[in-house]
Amino acid sequence: MVIEDEKDIVDLLAYALRKEGYEVRSATQGREGLELIRRGPTDLALIDIMLPDLDGLEICRRVRTDENLRNLPVIFLTARGEEVDRVIGLEMGADDYVVKPFSPRELVARIKAVLRRRERGEERRDVIEARDIRLDPRTQEVIVRGQTVMLSTLEFRLLHFMASHPRRIFARENLLDQVWGRDRFVTPRTVDVHIRRLREKIEAQPDKPRFLQTVRGSGYRFTVESSEDAQA
Repeated sequence: MVIEDEKDIVDLLAYALRKEGYEVRSATQGREGLELIRRGPTDLALIDIMLPDLDGLEICRRVRTDENLRNLPVIFLTARGEEVDRVIGLEMGADDYVVKPFSPRELVARIKAVLRRRERGEERRDVIEARDIRLDPRTQEVIVRGQTVMLSTLEFRLLHFMASHPRRIFARENLLDQVWGRDRFVTPRTVDVHIRRLREKIEAQPDKPRFLQTVRGSGYRFTVESSEDAQA
């Protein structure tokens, strides 16, 4: 699904994607595009941030809070390339962020990378239960202290990977390789953004995380121990 208000860009994307065998639907208005996504089926959405009626950030927010759409991969298209805008896009739950002007070949590569990451995530079927947290990769359901928590696909994959290796310390580059993949197009800063979002969603006290802990100078680790247990 392509939501972009510049028709020339829509035509270019549609041509490039159809050559790769993708079926393409498009909309030049945000509300129209969101409605088409809801009608489905949609495997991935390319969304321009600056749209005339409903901007891309709001579309992504609504997708991520919709039970039926929250795992939909989203790539933002925008002419705004400052780091703060990229961070906002990632914090809204985007899987990737492409700055205009871009080459169709690069965008197709990013789309394939995002879809491969989703397929790899679906192959991981082990349910993880540790104290008051439960992760089910078959449904991407996360239950913390008896409450269901809504995560994006990337957030879930990151949490599930770390929870699958409790107490092990991962540097940012390690997490990028394992979760985003070697064909990634993101920076180590992306890991910090996703860790912060996860803490806000699963930690009782995000500023004093129990599950996702920072190891100064090394990276991050997942633990279900209390602080007293960890010190011991």
